[in-house]
Amino acid sequence: MTEQRADSPDVRRTPATDMSLLGIYLNDHLVGATAGTARVRYLLRSCGGTPLADALAPVAAEIGEDRTSLLHLMRRLDVPVRRYKVYAGRAAEQVGRLKSNGRLVRRSPLSTLWELEALALGVEGKLAGWETLRDLAATDTRLDPRQLDDLIERTRRQHATLEGLRHKQVEVAFRGA
Repeated sequence: MTEQRADSPDVRRTPATDMSLLGIYLNDHLVGATAGTARVRYLLRSCGGTPLADALAPVAAEIGEDRTSLLHLMRRLDVPVRRYKVYAGRAAEQVGRLKSNGRLVRRSPLSTLWELEALALGVEGKLAGWETLRDLAATDTRLDPRQLDDLIERTRRQHATLEGLRHKQVEVAFRGA
């Protein structure tokens, strides 16, 4: 059996991660995480003192922690934060609050439903991001597979909670329950 040289064309190599594309990808996820954190905090303030706020508070805290985890991962991967994207995400989230909800003076139950749907969609996107990083952890030692598994599991729980709250809000919004 002959030993192959490392520079031989027959040697299979694990492709290196394209860090420029990964940087774009992670910054786009940071935009979503920033908007999601702002959205869930706004919803908490809007529904303060209600059972919905009580159920949502732990998820809101975790969403904020997940944004911090993403920033730590970006730092570990030497991916710079593109602040202009973060600012654009914050602005888009605030503009999203201006949608019509059928009421002028007080909060509509439709607004809460829409916000829960937006949060659930954002959490699905976050899950995809964690799963992508988990795939990359197979060849990138800077990524901790166990940490990513924990983030994936937590995100699945967040999604389940948001979906449960969303289904309850359907009753409130359309049936006056």
